[in-house]
Amino acid sequence: MFAAALLPGWVGAVMQPLRWALLLAFAIAAGVYAIRQLRNGLLWRLRNKLVLTYLLIGLAPVALFFTLVFLSSYVAFGQFAVHLVSSRLQMQSSVLGQSNMTLARYAAAVMDHRRASNATDELRLPGFEDATRIAEKSGLQLAVFQDGKPLAVAGLTGHARTPLWLSDWVAQHAVHGMDGFVEDGAVMYLASAHSAQTADGHLITAISSEPLDDAHLASASAGIGRMYLLPGLVPHPEHRLSRAEEEHARIAGGIAPSAANLLDFRVRFLSSLSAADWETGQTLAVPMNVESRPSVLYDELFSESLTGRNTDLVRMAFLIVCLLFAVLEAFALYMALRLSRTITGSVEDLYDATVAIDRGELQHRIAVKQDDQLADLSRSFNRMSWSLGRLIEQQKEKERMESELSIAQEVQANLFPLLRTAPMDELELHGICRPARTVSGDYYDFLTFDRKVGSNGHARREVTGLGVALGDISGKGISAALLMATLHSAVRAYRFASEELQAPEAQHATHGESQECSELFVSPGRVLALLNKHLYRSTTPEKYATLFLAHYDRPTARLTYSNAGQLPPFVLRTDGSLERLDRGGTVVGLMDNMSYDEDSVQMNPGDILIAYSDGVTEPENDFGEFGEDRLIAVVRQFRDEPLEVISGEVMRALDAWIGESEQPDDITLVLARQR
Repeated sequence: MFAAALLPGWVGAVMQPLRWALLLAFAIAAGVYAIRQLRNGLLWRLRNKLVLTYLLIGLAPVALFFTLVFLSSYVAFGQFAVHLVSSRLQMQSSVLGQSNMTLARYAAAVMDHRRASNATDELRLPGFEDATRIAEKSGLQLAVFQDGKPLAVAGLTGHARTPLWLSDWVAQHAVHGMDGFVEDGAVMYLASAHSAQTADGHLITAISSEPLDDAHLASASAGIGRMYLLPGLVPHPEHRLSRAEEEHARIAGGIAPSAANLLDFRVRFLSSLSAADWETGQTLAVPMNVESRPSVLYDELFSESLTGRNTDLVRMAFLIVCLLFAVLEAFALYMALRLSRTITGSVEDLYDATVAIDRGELQHRIAVKQDDQLADLSRSFNRMSWSLGRLIEQQKEKERMESELSIAQEVQANLFPLLRTAPMDELELHGICRPARTVSGDYYDFLTFDRKVGSNGHARREVTGLGVALGDISGKGISAALLMATLHSAVRAYRFASEELQAPEAQHATHGESQECSELFVSPGRVLALLNKHLYRSTTPEKYATLFLAHYDRPTARLTYSNAGQLPPFVLRTDGSLERLDRGGTVVGLMDNMSYDEDSVQMNPGDILIAYSDGVTEPENDFGEFGEDRLIAVVRQFRDEPLEVISGEVMRALDAWIGESEQPDDITLVLARQR
């Protein structure tokens, strides 16, 4: 087929598109095959996947950044080049305008003098008698009109083109002076029209015009590059130019500069030059193309402000910064590869171990050398393989096998998240957090309190209460999320500290010390004071958090709470009344040595605790904020439904209130209902 495409005649003409279609199909098939081989071969190993991921994460932003810098630089250099040549063309127009204004005033003075002396000879303008000689060399054309009628002036010459006749719109603008670019019949001109009044009230109008040719553009683009004007591309109101006429009307001037180095790319920027149609006065946008290079524009921009030595220093500093960035990028890639090896090493050990177990080598063990989550996973695998071997060896002993399976189930259960529903029948719990961004600065948690009851042979743990925490970190984004994690860890630490201080290992403490420590989390005000001290001394002064902390006592169904600057939660009673939980103190982490009051409320069957962040009540639209009243109204309307349903209705009401606008803040809602 490829050889047939080279044949002359209709055979080659038919085979030509078929050849490209075949090449395209072959390229697609080769791409699909390469992707499959890459996935099944190179990307099969987790280490290679992580390396590729690090490369994409690290190099993709760099490539996008440099692409953005290149595009921005290209646009900036192009705009600067257009500004330079446009300014120089405007300067040429201003020079012509100054000369034409002088001509108009001088002609008016000469007419006053002739009228006073009753002169009847040919009108002359001394000083302008050489205009014919100037026009022959530069194309400059001058014309003088009195009250709209042309005056015959010795030494001034007309022009075959229309810019020298006085149109209505030119006569109107000439009173105040008109300088600029005009277009007539796809020909561009520098034109100026000014009027001056004689003593007896006659209006003298002078018009100067000069064809805008290659010499003008060469002067405007000198030292910058090359520029083009394409007046033939402007739609003409009466007729459309042919391709040959458009090519003839094109104006070009200047010399395209050569590249100073490999990075000195060519800048071609398309813009437009404002011109007026001489006949109608309609504003036209004449296409203009400027061609230059960054080195030339850089010299134009900094030629007055930087000496050669300063330029070299700036260039050297830029190269040093680029080299430093490259070193940092290489170092980051090296650290990422080392980190990936620590991750994938454990995964490969687990894979080898599973292959060994599959071959029946139940004595195979993983050598654990680290102490992290993957190491714990390896230890769990070793325990599993040991248990499996023991069960196979003692498969006739059914009770021991069931015991081993039970242990395995307990190990697996420890890997699951802790609390999703309330661990007691008396209380129904639900919480939801919907971040406004990728990460959330809001925080909520449920903490279970239990104790050991019964004798050693029949010991069990009984849930005695539940902790509820809801907070809002100052700020948004990553910093708020990190502070939220610190707050979450601290709350959990105090909770586990109170549990450990009740353990048998703490029985050597005095009775008073044990009682005081074990009741630490039961007192939310004390915990808030400790958290405030911790955050104040470990974070910067502008970092703080609002936090609502409560402890639910299961035997008495009483909720003890303290509120550190958080929007006060409500308890919605069965009779429809509301109780605001606002006792406490200021935010945590802002000032040292703060104390926090606490209070308690009785939770009766059907009562609903409503705790929320400001993201629930503060979203706005044209009617104002969503507000507490709307939140409570939604909960009242669906109070008999499951808490998940109530939460969903609140979210739907918020979405309807926000509409198509972006979610302004993190939305967190915690509901608890006494059964």
